[in-house]
Amino acid sequence: MTENPAHLDAPEHVRSRINTSQPHTARIWNYWLGGKDNYEVDRAVGDQIRQLHPGIGDYARADRLFLGRAVRHLVADLGIRQFLDIGTGLPTADNTHEVAQRIAPESRIVYVDNDPLVLAHARALLTSTPEGRTDYLDADLRDVDSILEHASKTLDLTQPVALMLLGVVIFIEDDAQAYGLVRELMGKLAPGSYLVLSHTVTHPEMPDVDQAVAFWNEHGTPKLTQRTPEQTARFFDGLEVLEPGVVSCSRWRPEDATDGEPAEVAMFGGVGRKG
Repeated sequence: MTENPAHLDAPEHVRSRINTSQPHTARIWNYWLGGKDNYEVDRAVGDQIRQLHPGIGDYARADRLFLGRAVRHLVADLGIRQFLDIGTGLPTADNTHEVAQRIAPESRIVYVDNDPLVLAHARALLTSTPEGRTDYLDADLRDVDSILEHASKTLDLTQPVALMLLGVVIFIEDDAQAYGLVRELMGKLAPGSYLVLSHTVTHPEMPDVDQAVAFWNEHGTPKLTQRTPEQTARFFDGLEVLEPGVVSCSRWRPEDATDGEPAEVAMFGGVGRKG
């Protein structure tokens, strides 16, 4: 496999922010998903984490499939046409705009991430149907006002929006700040908006996950914060949580349950509606 050269055509100010000597979450996640936007240092640590927890790749895939199912439900069944996707990650197959616009071509999506490598690949997120629109903002989850100001150029914030926070609040260590940011964002969106959130959890029946996260926090960046399933559910306080609740991402409305309930993964997620 070649060392990823795809960022080399990015502007110099973006390239200068990309550290290829230290493993990075987004690139390791990309590696587990079978992508090519990663480096040897990411693959080495990714393999070590997979030795500690062989099922870790299943978590990445379960989270991605959860995104697809949630977006399809929001668009096809609930009429949502606007998405604010914060913590986008590296583009892969079936990004939010691709799933949404496949059903409703007029859908509008704003992506937000502060990873320079994601910024370097942002053009892959800016493809859109002629009827719809996509945009990308280089910003941190904590920059609520600037995110919403920029998003308002593409989205009509007086109408419902689906706020996508998949695997991003795990990077906010302080609980009060993490819960506060989600409340602030949802508080500024119109009634009828939705929160789609996923989070790595700590669970007594999955001790190897804790070992994998501890290894990552010793060797990689940015650091991860695990929360219990109950703590993850707290992000939906004040919202109407859709069935089946905040559950393992693999068990959120699985499309094929003919072989019984899917195996549980330590990535929990849910969808909640603002009244």
